[in-house]
Amino acid sequence: MADPTDDEGAARRPEAAESLDRPLPERVRHRVIVLAGDAFGSLTMAELPPSLRQYARFQPARRVKFGGSAIAAALESDAIFRQRVGGRLREAEPELAEAVENGAPPPAADPVEVAAAAFVLRPPGWAKLVAAAGEEAQRAQEERAGQERERELARLRRELAELTAAARTDGDRLRAELEAARKETDAVHRKLRSALSDVRRGEAALRKARAELDEVRAEAAAARAQADGEARRLRARLAEAEAALETSRKSVREGRGIEDMRLRLLLDTVLDAAQGLRRELALPPATLRPAQTVDAVEPGGLTPQDVAQRALAADDPALLDQLLALPQAHLVVDGYNVTKTGYPTMPLEKQRLRLLRGLAVLAAQTGAEMTCVFDGAELAAPVLVTPPRGVRVLFSRPGQTADELIRQLVRAEPVGRPLVVVSSDREVADGVARSGARPVASAMLLKRLART
Repeated sequence: MADPTDDEGAARRPEAAESLDRPLPERVRHRVIVLAGDAFGSLTMAELPPSLRQYARFQPARRVKFGGSAIAAALESDAIFRQRVGGRLREAEPELAEAVENGAPPPAADPVEVAAAAFVLRPPGWAKLVAAAGEEAQRAQEERAGQERERELARLRRELAELTAAARTDGDRLRAELEAARKETDAVHRKLRSALSDVRRGEAALRKARAELDEVRAEAAAARAQADGEARRLRARLAEAEAALETSRKSVREGRGIEDMRLRLLLDTVLDAAQGLRRELALPPATLRPAQTVDAVEPGGLTPQDVAQRALAADDPALLDQLLALPQAHLVVDGYNVTKTGYPTMPLEKQRLRLLRGLAVLAAQTGAEMTCVFDGAELAAPVLVTPPRGVRVLFSRPGQTADELIRQLVRAEPVGRPLVVVSSDREVADGVARSGARPVASAMLLKRLART
């Protein structure tokens, strides 16, 4: 690493009087920022300009992306920082750095690399060297663009030739299909003429069928008259059969009286056997009656007022235990609302740690799902928090409050799942209640955590 005193001396050299008459080409500017970003790893926090210290812990890619403008400004205005970056460049690419400082860059070197090195090292005549390298890079880029346009033009010509050949092929195919369609049309016309002949033959056959139908109708009329006579004969036989059936029914009723007597005797035998079985087993008489199964208040029992007096208070932590004992219960906690209610004088970090430790114990005791939401809209940087076992910790995004995040969590849950939201904010409580969740005051959770 270069000595800072050397950098300060270098900053006072005459090269500082030179300057560019135009902005750096974009590719050269990007390469200069990348060189400066790579030098961060070899510099201490004190050696970095104050405006760049916030990017010291960034990854190189993120440092270039988010701190590019600040790095470019520091390189232009801070000569000491620029000399330190130049020292890092001399260590990484000594041959290129020496050639640039001597004013004789290698002809085969990348113009962008030469321009970036000249901008950082600032040898005598560096501005002309940067301008020449930038123009060379621009010419190289234009040559590449021209070659790309030539390749694109050649590709388009090939595609045009292919499309022309395809169009010619499609034209031949369409002419062949047209000829085939004409032949098919001729065949259809022949079939149509044949069909017309068939229709004429069919009309002749229809006239013949109508004549035959008239003959069949005459035969059917004769058959109907014969059937009517047969029906009259069958009705007479049916009257005789009904008379015989009535006689048979009378005989059955007389036989049924005998069968009823036998059945009654069998029933008496079964009843006597049941009485004997009851005496043999010594069965006591039934004591429970249907009226005893109806729920009502008996004299001397609990009245509805007594039951109401024994109900849990609104802030009784036992009510929270009952809610968390429901199957698949989910507890959503408005973190800062609870901590500022219970211990507002503590720093925010200690408030969070104390609340999360209590929720971890509660999650282990109840087995319910726990989600603690904190307001992250005013945080300058991400908070490093290790969520305890069984507790999910969420911070709201910039521009979003913890109340809005809680409402999103409630809307994400399926209808019917037991969902408890801890917050003393009346607007939050009313909102989640309309969505089907059970609001609980922060004081109840604090009382419950005090018992753990």
